[in-house]
Amino acid sequence: MSDYTYRISCILQKIVLKTFSSWSIHGSANVPPMGSILVVANHLSYIDPSLLACAIPRRLYFLAKKEVFKPFVRNFLSAYGAFPIDRKLRDRKALLWASNTLNEDKVLVVFPEGQRHPHTKLQKPLAGAAMLALKTQSVILPVGITGSENLGPLWKIAIPTGKITVNIGQPFTLPNVEGPMSHALLNSFSETIMQRIATLLPKEYQGIYEK
Repeated sequence: MSDYTYRISCILQKIVLKTFSSWSIHGSANVPPMGSILVVANHLSYIDPSLLACAIPRRLYFLAKKEVFKPFVRNFLSAYGAFPIDRKLRDRKALLWASNTLNEDKVLVVFPEGQRHPHTKLQKPLAGAAMLALKTQSVILPVGITGSENLGPLWKIAIPTGKITVNIGQPFTLPNVEGPMSHALLNSFSETIMQRIATLLPKEYQGIYEK
């Protein structure tokens, strides 16, 4: 049932995007056809997970803030591949689910900044993405999204207009680390991840990573 929900949702979203917006995907060939992938992207709008699902030709799974799991959408989100995470604490249940998802050679989407930034500019990341990549030794796939920041109201998400771009970068891995992961190490690798995302964005989106 969950795969059916995901496939139908992607088909409908693609139809809507092609009908109402000027959207484009670059770098689809960069997506590894098999093995675990940690997709990392900037986050501008509630529509971003759906954009990634339409752009990346593999089944995606997501960590999503627990606040969006309202009673009337909870079952759909779970079937779509989302799992709730409490951003106010170290949510071990969510992190275990994420690790298991990657260890099963699936594709997990994480937004390293931890929340939406509709003003477009990249901000400092949380350490979760780097920690998951190191723990599971998964390939990291950076993605830059532009244009979705204009889709704030729900009706705009249902009828997305304007120019929307999903730019998929080259996959990479972090070095294997023996022993405990220090905060300094996680912060360093988190910065590496954000710099990779920044290279896929126009300067006006790069924020503190603009060069």
